[in-house]
Amino acid sequence: MGDINVEVEVEYCGGCGYLPKFQELSDKIRESVPSANITGKEGRTGSFEVSVNGQLIYSKLRTMAFPDFQNVTDIVNDAAAGREIKSVDKQQPINCIIL
Repeated sequence: MGDINVEVEVEYCGGCGYLPKFQELSDKIRESVPSANITGKEGRTGSFEVSVNGQLIYSKLRTMAFPDFQNVTDIVNDAAAGREIKSVDKQQPINCIIL
């Protein structure tokens, strides 16, 4: 498993404190696909954008929620196995209270 080189890039909002989320996702991917090349960079306010091999698979700017990290890991696994790269279809719950 993991014969094909997989590039994962995450743009995250540093000012929002999203670095630990990037590190958590990176660790989860590395556990499953040790050969994946994972890079993170500070970007736009509120961002947590995930790309696999140059293809955007998740945008927090669009959804307002973080992706489901297991779903992202599964997509990276698929890419490493030579399967089609799909978009993330699951997200973490949004903790929002409306008063």
